[in-house]
Amino acid sequence: MDELMAALDGLAGEDLAPLFGPALFGPVLLDRLRPLLAAQNRLAAEVTRTVRECEVSGAAEVDGLKTMGSWLRGHAHLAAAEAARVVRAGRALEHLPTLAAAFAAGHVTGEQAAIVGRVAEPEQLSRAAEQDVDLAAVDAVLTDVARERPHADVAKAVHHYLDRLDADGPQPDPTEGRRLVIARHPDGSISGRFDLDAVGGQKLQAALESIVQAGRAAGDERTRAQQQADALVQLCDNQLAAGNLPVLRGHKPHVIVTIDSEDLADPSAGSGAAEMGFGATISAARARWMACDGQVTRVVMGPDGVPLDVGGTIRLFPPHIRRAAEVRDGGCVFAGCRAPTWWCDMHHLPAWIDGGATDLANAALLCERHHTKVHHGFRVERQPDGRWRIWRPDGTEILTGPRRTGPPLVTAA
Repeated sequence: MDELMAALDGLAGEDLAPLFGPALFGPVLLDRLRPLLAAQNRLAAEVTRTVRECEVSGAAEVDGLKTMGSWLRGHAHLAAAEAARVVRAGRALEHLPTLAAAFAAGHVTGEQAAIVGRVAEPEQLSRAAEQDVDLAAVDAVLTDVARERPHADVAKAVHHYLDRLDADGPQPDPTEGRRLVIARHPDGSISGRFDLDAVGGQKLQAALESIVQAGRAAGDERTRAQQQADALVQLCDNQLAAGNLPVLRGHKPHVIVTIDSEDLADPSAGSGAAEMGFGATISAARARWMACDGQVTRVVMGPDGVPLDVGGTIRLFPPHIRRAAEVRDGGCVFAGCRAPTWWCDMHHLPAWIDGGATDLANAALLCERHHTKVHHGFRVERQPDGRWRIWRPDGTEILTGPRRTGPPLVTAA
């Protein structure tokens, strides 16, 4: 181990930047990278093998834990999904010697080993034994696929084998294989990983695609990944606004933001001034944006942090004004956007915190994306003839073709 660490120290000490020391350019860097990737795979193989021996010997008990999964989460700081993957791979490799050898030689990644390892789960081993399947041959074929083919092909090959193994068996419960793991980062943002069966995946894709296509506008420069992420947030917005989600402890689910009144009134951005219900912190500017179409409750706190007085909750835009804006605007008023009314927030033209009135004349319907832009320098203004005009932060106007100023006409049959 000391020699391994010394070798890594030596690698880390090499200067890769072309402007300093001996220059390393493309081909040389790639030549350096290839053996590093192989070494990474070999280290992953040793980690997996060692984790399995720890599991067999009950080593986690030394640190007061029951499983190696919990040890990896607590001591190695692995995500729950990654810890489970390593543990499962270690169990499977005992039954797949060809795969284990390729993994140890650095020809297969840890993720590939885990995917192929699914064929050696107890249930699959039992089915293979009942059907006199030559597991050694399966091991060799799938290992060759993992060595030579892209990652997606490995998953397809494993899926094909498992389908053939249980071609006439009962359909599995799709909920058993579904997983969603969400990790929250220090700044409040989240990342995650999910696994869905084919039907569940189609449902998600159909729902997201409907919102992606409906939200496309001229000049949209978002990547496909950004469009799908925005669609997922919009899907959540729609569900929260519909009011038919399960009630939590007597309250409908909602997004909570807590902010000092001084920060709320301060026109500056105020980074980290507001705290959200799940612990994330956001800027005062972001809190003001969310308050545009929210409810505000005044709470007076004492010096010891105990609430002294709780005022009434005020809905900034009451339902009747919202309905009137939906009839008048027909959707997001931002130039070129066709987002429907149920995607939109109510925006105060002069901000309510600055004395802007909460009435129809001072309201505009904006989808989440364009509501954000208006709070970051873009400006919307309604003309006396009912047309909306939009200006960029630099003062230039965004011009598009003619746009409707109200709901579509309905012709009687």
